[in-house]
Amino acid sequence: MSPLKSGDLAQKAKVNTETLRYYDREWLIPEPVRTESGYRLYADDDVKRVRFIKRTQELRFSLKEIKELLAS
Repeated sequence: MSPLKSGDLAQKAKVNTETLRYYDREWLIPEPVRTESGYRLYADDDVKRVRFIKRTQELRFSLKEIKELLAS
C-alpha cells in the first residue's frame, strides 16, 4: 500500500490528527518520513500501532507503561 498522510492515518485509526501529533511528540510512534513539502507520511503498520496505543490508554495504562510495552 501507499504511504498514509496524517489525516488518512487518523481516519483509519479512528483518532484525530492532534492525537497523532501528540503520539509523535511523545515518541509513541516512529518518526514519519516527510515529503519535500513537509507532509508526514506513515506506514500501514502505524494504523495498528495507533489503535494499540489508544486501546491501552482506554485500559488505563500510563504513557510510560505503553512505551515500555511497545519497546518489548
